[in-house]
Amino acid sequence: MFRKSMGAIGSMLAAAVFAVAAGTTGAKAQDAPESQDPIVLALAEWTGQHITTYIAGEILQRMGYNVEYVTAAYLPSATAIADGSITGSLEVWDNNLGEFFPSLIEQGKIQDIGDTGLDAREGWLYPKHVEEACPGLPAWDAFIGCAEIFAVAETFPNGRFLEYPADWGDRATQMIVAEGLPFASVPAGSEGALVAELNASIQKKSPLVMMFWAPHWVLSTTETGWVDIPEDLVAKASMEKPRTFKAVWPGSAEKWPQAFKFLQVFQITNDVQEPLMDLIDNQGQDALEVTKKWVDENQSAWQPMVDQAMM
Repeated sequence: MFRKSMGAIGSMLAAAVFAVAAGTTGAKAQDAPESQDPIVLALAEWTGQHITTYIAGEILQRMGYNVEYVTAAYLPSATAIADGSITGSLEVWDNNLGEFFPSLIEQGKIQDIGDTGLDAREGWLYPKHVEEACPGLPAWDAFIGCAEIFAVAETFPNGRFLEYPADWGDRATQMIVAEGLPFASVPAGSEGALVAELNASIQKKSPLVMMFWAPHWVLSTTETGWVDIPEDLVAKASMEKPRTFKAVWPGSAEKWPQAFKFLQVFQITNDVQEPLMDLIDNQGQDALEVTKKWVDENQSAWQPMVDQAMM
């Protein structure tokens, strides 16, 4: 399963509803919302999704809407969105959905209202300084030709490849074995271990290549590159670029027309998410406080989306 930054999270099952008082600062909400019923937004099990959801929810509150948050993983949230008890999930990754969620979209019981704006990816990451020892990077042939620089005593003459933790799956390892690549795969102990190895490599200027994903907070604090894996191998390893999109209850457009339009045009980028992830996951700050502060300080970024929704 593709992993996003986890951080401070709730249960994966529907639980713990958090109601937040509405406000209107900066959103130019001249008229009362079409309905005072709460817009209920799902919180999934990773920090990036919380950031996306809290930012959108805070802006909706400033437009005059009542907003509530409920923790729900994909399966329970799909059922709840279809019956209207949850209004929407604002960061859905298509490579983690299984079959149930897409089938509800096909049936028209959940509405896909467009991409989130994230540049989501999964692949083989290396710290930028490695390009000094392997100047052909990120090209695949150059990378394979430089395999020996990644070797350690336990893997020599093969390069050492740092794989996801064992319980996350071993797609990179399977590809290495199937293609006879000159690497030996070693599973990381945890997400934290992956981050620690990346930071240690940068500090020591030592070679490292590992399985990783974006967006992630550590990418906002380090300089890294991605190996250009050939498309046929990407497909074999099921590492195609994920699509992230927003999914809502189809009745939203009629019940909250302006809110619906706002959620359609709402976008967020890695450049916004990753520094906020750093504050939450790495520095231990509260997600609601961090995202509210971002909304306070970045009206020029989100106000045009509100204006477009109110046209």
